[in-house]
Amino acid sequence: MTSTGLTAPFALARYRDGADARLGLVAGDRIRPLDADALGAADLNSFLAAPDWDRLASLASAEEGGWMPLADVTLTAPVQPRQVLQAGANYREHVIELVAAGLTQNSDRTPDEARAFAAKLMDDRKANGEPYFFIGLPACVVGDDVSLVLPSYSEVHDWELELAVVIGAEAFRVSKEDALDHVAGYTIVNDVTTRDLVFRKDMKEIGTDWYRAKNAPGFLPTGPFLVPASAVDGGNLTVTLELNGDVMQNGDTSDLLFDIAALVSGASQTMPLLPGDLLLTGSPAGNGQHWKRFLQDGDVMTGTISGLGTQVVRCVAEGAAQ
Repeated sequence: MTSTGLTAPFALARYRDGADARLGLVAGDRIRPLDADALGAADLNSFLAAPDWDRLASLASAEEGGWMPLADVTLTAPVQPRQVLQAGANYREHVIELVAAGLTQNSDRTPDEARAFAAKLMDDRKANGEPYFFIGLPACVVGDDVSLVLPSYSEVHDWELELAVVIGAEAFRVSKEDALDHVAGYTIVNDVTTRDLVFRKDMKEIGTDWYRAKNAPGFLPTGPFLVPASAVDGGNLTVTLELNGDVMQNGDTSDLLFDIAALVSGASQTMPLLPGDLLLTGSPAGNGQHWKRFLQDGDVMTGTISGLGTQVVRCVAEGAAQ
């Protein structure tokens, strides 16, 4: 189930059509299919390479086009990325919380010492550091029409609601000044994390193991909408996650250590970012590690970012799912 929560005059979405997914244009409480002729491009990623939002604005205001009530379709992930990049430790208070809660390889500090250490680290990073990236698997990107199956090998699966950048024109070694020219739009991603797998226990020198901690099936619930960048102030959005109706995360993208331009520029220095790729910007404070409450069978996560809509993710224990 998905409510709109859109403030933009239109957005892109993908919806179920039998076993397939079709691209659609959302305007208000209705949706219409977008074939290649209507889109003016062969597929979604081809459109995002050189997006003609004016074309879609005209379609959004037209009465014809096979409009359907949005409530009558099942939305799925609105993007089909070839690469998923994730920014780590990009909200100051979030990192302080995680370190103070014991998510660190140094167990000698008291909680107050850990908070002070993390606070200084974050302030130094913002002044002198660079964004920290790791990669996720595009196969983990799903819509909220898919239940989140909680793997049975752990009991500490955590939520991380994030603003996600959708890349437009290919970006390779772009400057901060030019970076936003390569942003097509924005969407919502919940970057689910298995906390006890983040650090290797068999050889601590290896450090973090993001593959096992973040890449189980369905660990990147995405969408429901792809909102054009021109309709979004990415640096001033409220990020809110509710667990079973209780607010757990309530942050603002103005608190990003590295802003969106810095993230896009930084990520593009190593590998070209391709049209349709996702770049996650980090998660604000209020994860399960802070609350000492992790995801359980039957939990419902409701994630909202102002203007981008709302996703509702239902959790199912692995055994129950089978």
